[in-house]
Amino acid sequence: QEQLVESGGGLVQPGESLRLSCVCSGFAFNKYVMKWHRQVPGQERELVADITPWGDTINYSDSVKGRFTISRDNANATLSLQMNSLKPEDTAVYYCNAVRRTAAWTFDHWGQGTQVTVSS
Repeated sequence: QEQLVESGGGLVQPGESLRLSCVCSGFAFNKYVMKWHRQVPGQERELVADITPWGDTINYSDSVKGRFTISRDNANATLSLQMNSLKPEDTAVYYCNAVRRTAAWTFDHWGQGTQVTVSS
């Protein structure tokens, strides 16, 4: 059974930092592209950042570039998102996502989400 468990969300003031973690089990973590998405109620889910299996390629959305850092620890099957200089518009539910595409199949696993609220 695949499991992705996010943690680290909370309420912070603008300019502060948070670090999200996603602990994974039940699948071959080091074969998956790992992603962080976020969603505000009533809006479409936004891809925030992604990282290839061995961390050689990383992408960020323009809205978080320079403020957020995605990283992974394959030995411990853990994905992280360091979020600095947080803004009220970063308020959302953040989701961890694992994707693997083979010739025959696409594997797509999601966590339950963790709430991040940035407010003064």
